[in-house]
Amino acid sequence: MSDKIFITAMGHLSVERDGEEVKLPSSRKTRALLAYLAVTARPHRRERLCELFWDVPDDPRGALRWSLSKLRGVLNTEGTERIVADRERVQISASDIAVDFVIIRKRLLENPPLIPAQELRDMAAKLGNVLLDGLGYGSQDAFASWLAAEREDVNLLKLNVLRRLALHPDMSVTEAVSWARRWTEADPFGSNAAETYVSLLRQSGQTAEAIQFIDAYTTELRKAGLEITIDFDAHPESQSNNEPKAAPNRTLLLNQNIGFCRTDDNVRIAYATVGEGPSIVKAANWLNHLELDWDSPIWGDTFQACANGRTFIRYDERGNGLSDWDVDDISQRAFVSDLETVVDALKLKKFPLLGISQGCAVSIEYAVRHPERVSALILVSGYASGWRIGATEEEQERREAVMTLTKHGWGTNNPAYRHIFSQTFMPDAKPDELDWFDEFQRQTTSPENAVRFQQAFGDIDVRDLLPQVKVPTIVFHSKDDQRISLAQGREVAAGIPGARFVPLESKNHILLGHEPAWTTFFDETNRFLAEHGI
Repeated sequence: MSDKIFITAMGHLSVERDGEEVKLPSSRKTRALLAYLAVTARPHRRERLCELFWDVPDDPRGALRWSLSKLRGVLNTEGTERIVADRERVQISASDIAVDFVIIRKRLLENPPLIPAQELRDMAAKLGNVLLDGLGYGSQDAFASWLAAEREDVNLLKLNVLRRLALHPDMSVTEAVSWARRWTEADPFGSNAAETYVSLLRQSGQTAEAIQFIDAYTTELRKAGLEITIDFDAHPESQSNNEPKAAPNRTLLLNQNIGFCRTDDNVRIAYATVGEGPSIVKAANWLNHLELDWDSPIWGDTFQACANGRTFIRYDERGNGLSDWDVDDISQRAFVSDLETVVDALKLKKFPLLGISQGCAVSIEYAVRHPERVSALILVSGYASGWRIGATEEEQERREAVMTLTKHGWGTNNPAYRHIFSQTFMPDAKPDELDWFDEFQRQTTSPENAVRFQQAFGDIDVRDLLPQVKVPTIVFHSKDDQRISLAQGREVAAGIPGARFVPLESKNHILLGHEPAWTTFFDETNRFLAEHGI
């Protein structure tokens, strides 16, 4: 029984025999010859091979023979000849040789009606590499021209795969948006990609992003001197009856109304109101987006519950979401100003204030400044002082390192940098919830602002304000919160006169609708508000 050979052409050339990597010849021309024979997968005349690799006046045929002898040592095994050569032609010929690029190309050219989503994801990952990376040496014009043409074919195959992923019926809308975005990046002037991306953005509730993309897309078309008619109101349609279509739009339980107001320093703040009844206001926290987080797998259950029998009001603080991103001031002072601006714009008289994470510090300072307006404080996963205050040197160094990673990796397609936050915010989240939150963070703010937010959170200090809180307060904190310790939550409750402290059986910094702690939180909150006639 012969060994199985697998040749990797997408990326750096490599050969594996039964899963073990085989050392390749040191000669670049010999490796290029191997790549050429493997990728083309057909016989070639010796004269053609000499022209491609040895345009020297001395002995090109001898050089070819020497290279083939080296390749036999790589591919041939006892009893199995995989380099087939006669006086005229040379080829790699064996049923037990597989080449990654050849497999993908054959599969896509077969044009099956529906390729499984995971298979397409694997294809996209492979096609994201450079074909025969490092072998594009410039001494042989004929080989360089062939390789350039093959790499262009890779781009076409990549577009095919991205289109299939964006339109796949088994894909969630959130993931489909991500694939459609990558499709537009790979085909910046493609009308099908643009129409699909806009339609999916709208389906996921990202109306502002859709409008922003349309403006940028049409501007680039004009710059390029192109006149293409795009129907951005159309739903993405397949190019054949067998092509899958995008997943249907999700139905929201309630419709929210979005408005805008301006702070004293002329920053535009977006806010949303939803539901009917007495008002409840949520202070902004680490990354919000009025359209993306409404009815999302992370925040949807919480927001719908907040709007049950009440008018639920929330907003995107400066630097993220639908509010202005290009701002001079990102600080605790500015965060409180954003909340004041929204409350004033809506002319709210008195309301319970919900603070989550650093939104707790904002809520505490607002309640001290405006006790006449706050009927109660509901604080979840909060802290009174930021990570630069009282934290160990080790913890401060870790936070600084995370900010460096954020600066360089936040806006990339690789979610690893943002996953640092997702995993600590919700260690018990489901994989699809973590994937959604990874992509949500990327879309919600810029890398620069993500760093500025972290810096501002480190400087928060409302410890001196805790004794000045004069409104009924309830404080919730997960016992095993991976982001903010239980001790920090206790500190908040202990510092506010008469505050009630409720520890929750959870590891999550952000409570999720499917965990028991979420139910406990809302049961206790409703009981607390009823006790105070709110």
